[in-house]
Amino acid sequence: MAKTSWIEREKRKRATVAKYASVRAELKAKKDYIGLSQLPRNASPSRLTNRCQESGRRRGYLRRFKLSRIAFRELASSGLIPGVTKSSW
Repeated sequence: MAKTSWIEREKRKRATVAKYASVRAELKAKKDYIGLSQLPRNASPSRLTNRCQESGRRRGYLRRFKLSRIAFRELASSGLIPGVTKSSW
C-alpha cells in the first residue's frame, strides 16, 4: 500500500490540472508560452501519474483496469473482474 501522503498529493495534482485546464487551452491557442510558464507546475497534465485504485501502487499499472498487476491478479483469480479468465494452452 502506498503512503497516504503520496495518494493525497496525486489527488491535489488532479484537482489543479482540472482547475487550470481551460486557462491552459486558451494560452496554448494564443501561443502565449510566457503566460503558460507562469501557471503552477502542477497545472500541467504531464505531471500526473497513474496509480492503482486498490493499493495506490504506481508501477506495473494496467490502464484498462486501473489496477496494478498485483491487485489485478488477486481480483482476477478470485473471479471479481467480469470477463477475465485465466488462460491455458
